[in-house]
Amino acid sequence: MKTLAEIRKGYDSGSYSVRELWSRIHEEALRLESMNIWIHLLTAEEIEPYLSYIENHDKEELPLWGIPFAIKDNIDLAGIPTTAGCAEYTYIPAENAYVVERLLRAGALPIGKTNMDQFATGLVGTRSPYGEVHNAYREEYISGGSSSGSAVAVAKDLAVFALGTDTAGSGRVPASLNHLVGWKPSVGAWSNRGVVPACESIDCVTVFTHTVEDAEYIDGIVRAYDETYRYSKRIAAVMEEDAQTIYLPKEEPVFYGDEAEYYRKKWQETVAYIKAHYPNIKTYDTKELSEAASILYDGPWVAERYAGLKEYLDDHADTLFPVTGEIICGAIKKTMTAVDLFQAMHRLAEIKQRVHALLKDSVLILPTNGGTFTRKQVDENPIATNSQMGLYTNHCNLLDLCAVDVPIGFADNNLPMGITLFAKSGMEGMAAKTGREISAGMTANDGNNFADNTKKRGDKTIETFQNGKEKSERMLRNSKKKLVGNNVEIGVCGLHMRGYALESQMLALGAVYDRTTTTSEEYKLYELATKPAKPGLMKVMTGGQKQEIEIWDMPKEKLGDFLSMIPSPLGLGKLSTAEGKEVIGFLCEEYAVAGAKDITATGGWRYRH
Repeated sequence: MKTLAEIRKGYDSGSYSVRELWSRIHEEALRLESMNIWIHLLTAEEIEPYLSYIENHDKEELPLWGIPFAIKDNIDLAGIPTTAGCAEYTYIPAENAYVVERLLRAGALPIGKTNMDQFATGLVGTRSPYGEVHNAYREEYISGGSSSGSAVAVAKDLAVFALGTDTAGSGRVPASLNHLVGWKPSVGAWSNRGVVPACESIDCVTVFTHTVEDAEYIDGIVRAYDETYRYSKRIAAVMEEDAQTIYLPKEEPVFYGDEAEYYRKKWQETVAYIKAHYPNIKTYDTKELSEAASILYDGPWVAERYAGLKEYLDDHADTLFPVTGEIICGAIKKTMTAVDLFQAMHRLAEIKQRVHALLKDSVLILPTNGGTFTRKQVDENPIATNSQMGLYTNHCNLLDLCAVDVPIGFADNNLPMGITLFAKSGMEGMAAKTGREISAGMTANDGNNFADNTKKRGDKTIETFQNGKEKSERMLRNSKKKLVGNNVEIGVCGLHMRGYALESQMLALGAVYDRTTTTSEEYKLYELATKPAKPGLMKVMTGGQKQEIEIWDMPKEKLGDFLSMIPSPLGLGKLSTAEGKEVIGFLCEEYAVAGAKDITATGGWRYRH
């Protein structure tokens, strides 16, 4: 379960009902309890009104019919406790937050409230009395924060999308560390009514998804002017357009942590890709961005964190997580004055004016993070490690920029990395278009699946921006392909596909992803009762249908090595494709499907749940 399109396909094919899908998600969420993703999972009784609402409407009536989503636990869901990561602060809201209400009316299905760095103060995901949230790919590493549980819920397929918040990077850092899209809209474009404040004047509700298209779709549902919320703004709907210039940092960014060199290499690869595919590249000295970022925590703005919670903190400061209390309550110990505040405001205005002029029709690209840390390393040095995670994010909201984090693949050892595209307020479409193209090119052979999607706006359904994606993938493919005569085409249908556990075998053998297609109609697909579960693809006389496969180009001399890695009852044989070709592909021996689950109707391994 990854995208809106995949869930809709499952509903349309009858693979599951909305109740069955919720039950599967709930069961899996309980199984992953040790990852500390959730503060509150909705029970069967609590979910019932939402299931009934969805079932009483046709799919065509509700744009998010039955789409599971998660909610950061500083955003209100009526009747469910809001803790903001602090049990003593808990209250039960009578109304939904503004953005939640719009999503529920559109038919989205709330799975639960997610764990977070307490009071949204942190970028690491370890500052919670409800437990440290584990990274979705390497559990010993941080998840990023403060929207930690929301990011990991999407990465672990417990939700198609999840709401977070972002004041200093909380909706972008966790996205980068968990191989997701992190969409931070313009300040004020989404209403914060019903959200526990961090720095209310610059807070943003954000969304985590697997694709830029899905993030844009969610934005189209929740973006609206809220006349009852004091910081709401009238900002036009997202419209995609080309960036006239791409700005990159003048100096190489700082990289940190034990994996710093791998992150540096991945950034350098990305810069090389951008320069090879975009004609107008310029550099920008980011020193002023760093100065703006320092104002958020080292300047007077930290007092806004205390001001938003003053009524509670005046009597309950001792209930805070230690490092959270040190940061928030430290604000009242600072000797800054109103004069300091106005001086900071004036300096920010100067920087903002220059940055907005620079980005009039352009985007700025920075690494979202320059490295990562294990949870143990953060526990040993919580302030310094957290500060490094915010080096390229903290300036954003103070300078009234929108931002989109997109995955660029993996730095090393299964550690994801992302880049952030910054644009002026209201220019999300420019950041989105450029980001999607770069991400598709960088991840075409690096473990990310950007499935085909459709997108609805109003009553119209339009095809989703595939041309740029396909062009980027094709250019990357052609740049890496060896001579055709030295390669063979391999069709894979399961764990060797992009984003799955055995993709690393393909890469290690020098294979290059070429395209996604389907088999001919003579195939049945089974989920074999192995650990982990594997697909069993069989050619049959009757009862078959097309199944999704990926075609990879593999050096001929590596074919024998590949065959030796394949365990019984699987083997290699001739696979017929919908294109009328035959490729070498995985086939399953007939005896192995006895008692296996027939998943032919799903149309492919990715859609089996």
